Amino acid sequence: MRGTSEVSRDAVLEQFGAVATAAGAEASVLAEQLFSVVDALDGSGSLRRALTDPARPGTDKGSLVAALFGELDSRVRDVVEAFVARRWIQESDLGDAIEDAAVDAYLASVESAGGLDAFEEEMFRVERFLASERDVLSALGERSSSPDARVRLAREVFADRVGPAVLALIERAAREPRKRRIPKAIDYYIAAAAARRAKSVVEVTTAVELSAAHRARLTKILRARLGREVQVNVSVDPSVIGGMKVQVGDRVVDGTTLSKLDEARRRLVG
Repeated sequence: MRGTSEVSRDAVLEQFGAVATAAGAEASVLAEQLFSVVDALDGSGSLRRALTDPARPGTDKGSLVAALFGELDSRVRDVVEAFVARRWIQESDLGDAIEDAAVDAYLASVESAGGLDAFEEEMFRVERFLASERDVLSALGERSSSPDARVRLAREVFADRVGPAVLALIERAAREPRKRRIPKAIDYYIAAAAARRAKSVVEVTTAVELSAAHRARLTKILRARLGREVQVNVSVDPSVIGGMKVQVGDRVVDGTTLSKLDEARRRLVG
């Protein structure tokens, strides 16, 4: 993916990251639903064209998403509508971007349980195992066998070796390879986990909801200040009156009006 498509994907994923994180363990459900959208796009050229047509108004594409995927979680519909409102160089780029969101949602569910380290280690073990067991690797990628047969094999081989998240993604790679061989799929999952780990999660508390423009500007400032990618989670607490509180790990910068009033009171009493 490159150019306009890459910009479109990154803009939507930046917003969706906070949604996936907030979903916690439930993010795995969002992931499975997003994968179902990817499968629908892969299976229908007319649907891909309809949802990536630059001449078609975004409202029309959003209505089509609502009509086709109305049974899905509202958070999934929202992110898919955000994706289709963007511009794409190739039709297939839309499905690739939604797949990235699905994988990130799976990783958010893993992260919520403190399992990213184990996830990466298990994926590395799967990679090493398949490098040494070429027959298994070949069978998992055999396109002449049915997707169900490939999934059964993946389950038989890995169910007792890895956790549920890794198993689900390996089964996914076996069932729907999306023009990607199993080793490439594993590399993709490992890279996605590394990217999520590299991000700093920044908790921001404000008196009012931030606009998209304010959130983007704050993200840019924090990224420059911390020297790495950040995921900004914003919560609204009217009691802070004004300003904002920013927390990165154990570090807290409290610039709220409430904290300043409290400090002024302490000085007066002192």
